[in-house]
Amino acid sequence: MRAVRLEAVGSIGLREVAKPVPGPEDVLVRIEACGVCGTDRHLFHGEFPCTPPVTLGHEFSGIVEAVGEAVSGISVGDRVTGDPNIACGRCAHCHAGRVNLCSNLRAIGIHRDGGFADYVLMPHKQAFRLPANLKPTHGAFCEPLACCLHGVDLAAIRPGASVVVLGGGVIGLLVVQLAKLAGAATIILSTRQASRRALAEELGATATIDPSAGDPIAAVAGPNGLAPGGADVVLECAGVRDTVEQSMRMASAGGTVVIVGVVPQGMKVEIEPFDLLFRELKVLGSFLNPFTHGRAAQLIASGAIEIDKLISKQVSLEEAPGVIANPPAPGEVKVLVVPGR
Repeated sequence: MRAVRLEAVGSIGLREVAKPVPGPEDVLVRIEACGVCGTDRHLFHGEFPCTPPVTLGHEFSGIVEAVGEAVSGISVGDRVTGDPNIACGRCAHCHAGRVNLCSNLRAIGIHRDGGFADYVLMPHKQAFRLPANLKPTHGAFCEPLACCLHGVDLAAIRPGASVVVLGGGVIGLLVVQLAKLAGAATIILSTRQASRRALAEELGATATIDPSAGDPIAAVAGPNGLAPGGADVVLECAGVRDTVEQSMRMASAGGTVVIVGVVPQGMKVEIEPFDLLFRELKVLGSFLNPFTHGRAAQLIASGAIEIDKLISKQVSLEEAPGVIANPPAPGEVKVLVVPGR
């Protein structure tokens, strides 16, 4: 079969590899769609830990082609999405229910072969069934939505709250929709790209700002800002230095800041501890998707989340290495790799 392999930092290409054979507790899935994530680009540049050589791709869905002899609840022909994060179930974090912090965590598409391929092999416990009539491309959004759900859970958005979302990529646009579902009265999205601001307003943002057009902190939290004094909740979804630093200054006293965006490993930011203390800010990191993948699959299946407007384009496996090795195109939200193209 074909697979997009990260051979080493900065080296990626399409290769012919052996089609995997399921073990007793595995399912073999024929990939219908797999999303290109910012993390894939971090992996290519060596900014996120992984174990090459490895087939990338952790946002995937497809049709079950074969199952191991010990598999139950999943059958050949089922459409499934895969939770890529495999916890050991034995360490102290797993026993405490913090499976995303598992000491022995292994991820499909990062530590073991993933979904930028014709087929992917995964433990059956990582598979979640999707409706047979669901659009094949929609299943690939379950993993990023699951990560967003964890961030929104941590943010504890209350009905009527004010929320700022920093970053207009797919994570930010999914978070806007989740904030709306949570009952936020004010949802402000900040991004430089006009097309993403327009899309955010279609999806539920009550206002958007261009951070390059002036002081974004004043535009949000200033006396004449969109959320004077700051927002109840700020979700950083861009993973860049400027927005991480802005996030704490856009929150109100007693507010909550959640870092959802994946920042490059080793990046440093400036914070003022006195400000965190004096305004009693709660600053949280949101890592992966503990027990949220099933909820994400249900939300996708329900139609409560707009998906089609988030798909910028679909590419073949042959085109995938070039997409991963280069920055996102202007206005790009989500590129899907579709092996059948």
